[in-house]
Amino acid sequence: MNSPIIISIFVLSGIGILSGVILVIASKIFMVQTEPRAEEIEGLLPGANCGGCGYPGCKGLAEAIVAGNAPVTACPATKDYSAIAQVMGVTVEPVTVRKVAKLRCLGGKEETTNRFVYQGVLDCDAAQAMAGGFKGCTYGCLGLGSCAKACPFGAITMTVNGLPQVDEGLCTACGVCVNTCPRSLFALLPEGDPVTVLCQSQAKGPEVRKVCKVGCIGCGICVKNCPVSAITLNDNLAVIDPQLCTACGVCIEKCPMKTIRGTVSPARTIEATGA
Repeated sequence: MNSPIIISIFVLSGIGILSGVILVIASKIFMVQTEPRAEEIEGLLPGANCGGCGYPGCKGLAEAIVAGNAPVTACPATKDYSAIAQVMGVTVEPVTVRKVAKLRCLGGKEETTNRFVYQGVLDCDAAQAMAGGFKGCTYGCLGLGSCAKACPFGAITMTVNGLPQVDEGLCTACGVCVNTCPRSLFALLPEGDPVTVLCQSQAKGPEVRKVCKVGCIGCGICVKNCPVSAITLNDNLAVIDPQLCTACGVCIEKCPMKTIRGTVSPARTIEATGA
């Protein structure tokens, strides 16, 4: 074998070995020490890396908590913060009101009309970008399941009527669905069935009636009948103030479109028929 080739092989091998040694030494010298508490807290977090806390994954949040840049209660998907608080040597008040995601739309395939036939990517953002969406109601759920695909906890499934259904037992209120929905139809509300206006349409009554059987028509009947003045009309849409609402159920009974749903107090559920 030609000696220059042999020499080249040895030189390249030597350079490779030397480079490896240098990298090992550099990794030891410049190694960033991991805070043990951050690793422990990361193990106590859900591990879904949903980003609902505003940090890049559970590791990023754990490091922020240890650094004092985030509270021990920063993870919306964690139900019990006591273990994290114990690692940090602080006390924390128990969560008394658990929140879950709720879809504020009742207009599925059976209740609404379409403006045109959509034949594109089964993604709500893509459909919304196509002339503002195919649905007759430009505020209603597009029903393509982007929220269900994005939910890191598998808490959302699609019904045969084309609407997302939230499993409150699995929902962690991480907020991913809230950020995913192009029409901002999800909200994080108290667990259970609070009295809620399940519509986000700001269209006028006649326009709503043309495209949806269950949309808010802004008639104001709920406003006039609410005994505690907890409801107002904002851009043709009824809005309930949860701080004032007593869940008496009057608005549920009076709503002509049956858009307002929920459980009334004391422990009496008003059916959608308004009986």
